[in-house]
Amino acid sequence: MLLIKNASLIDMAGTYKEKRDILIDGGTFASIAPQIAAQAGYKVIDADGRLVTPGLIESHCHLGMADSAGQDINEKTGPIHPGLRALDAIDLNSRDFTQALEHGVTTLAVGPGSSNLIGGTFLIIKSAGTSAASRIVKEEFCMKMALGENPKTNYGPQGKMPATRMGATALIRDTLYKARDYREKWNLHQEKRKKGESSSFSFDLDMHSLMRVFDGMPVKIHAHKANDIRAAIRIGKEFGLTYTIEHCTDGYLLLDELREAGVLSILGPIMGGKGKVEVANKRFDAPAQFERAGVPFAITTDSGVIPMEGLLMQAAVLIKSGLSEMGAYKGLTEHAAKAIGLWEQIGSIEAGKQADLVIWGGEPFSSGAKADVVLIGGNVCYWA
Repeated sequence: MLLIKNASLIDMAGTYKEKRDILIDGGTFASIAPQIAAQAGYKVIDADGRLVTPGLIESHCHLGMADSAGQDINEKTGPIHPGLRALDAIDLNSRDFTQALEHGVTTLAVGPGSSNLIGGTFLIIKSAGTSAASRIVKEEFCMKMALGENPKTNYGPQGKMPATRMGATALIRDTLYKARDYREKWNLHQEKRKKGESSSFSFDLDMHSLMRVFDGMPVKIHAHKANDIRAAIRIGKEFGLTYTIEHCTDGYLLLDELREAGVLSILGPIMGGKGKVEVANKRFDAPAQFERAGVPFAITTDSGVIPMEGLLMQAAVLIKSGLSEMGAYKGLTEHAAKAIGLWEQIGSIEAGKQADLVIWGGEPFSSGAKADVVLIGGNVCYWA
């Protein structure tokens, strides 16, 4: 048993900067109370009044897939590659994960970039652990899709589809129809095998991977501009997808439509320049507008677009631009956990949830303080 004493706790479950003790049993939170007495055999960490929060969650990034040693984010040999897996490219020894840990990030969704219309699967990992295997939470969490300028500029100049937004959306829809048809044939093949009957079914890796979106596998749809966001919503509705909208730069212009669609957006990176036409409407106060409208969102650095060292700085800028402090915490804990389908396990400090926790050296969004202590699954993975 591990006991955290004298925490100034933000638990994302109703407690805001109140004194609490936190008891951890194995890898989960066992009890949170104003006072918990240490028993024989307990290990004790005295937070000494420091701020304690859940581990932060990066819900969309590319850590370990691109660094000075190489670029493995985008397979630019064709626009449709649903059979790809970030799992097969990620370098778990990348220094980037240490940077994430030092800034309080305990869980990350890592995956392909946006050069492909359909680019393969993300995985969910922990920023640290006792082994590579222990860090992998889910090998294939979701399918990545992308609308907008990147697929157009990669393939249009080669005389390939898509050269326009019309072409991009049509090609995604066509591929989804093929995957749905493939799934029906696969299910029929499985039934015939059970009955001992022969089947002429032909295996296709791309279709086999993509058909899972019709069985509930989430989809991340990269969309910056308003027309791309609307196209993402139409695709999601047409095919009954479980999806999030990644980046959603123009989303503040479509708040009623996003609310009606019931879609959770992952906003960011909001810092940085406007070098691409599709981010011309980028605004620091966009998350504040989402918050005032009651439209949920997570926050991303899209790292390495913004390095993990800029995570807390971005949150500070968003708060300065009108976002509440609690809104920033929600975007990096509760809503981020929901965006990656893990709210029942992480994102708050509550009994029964995984013991991912940060003891901060100061107020992270105002002083820029980094983590003093980080726990993942009840294990101390970082101590400044």
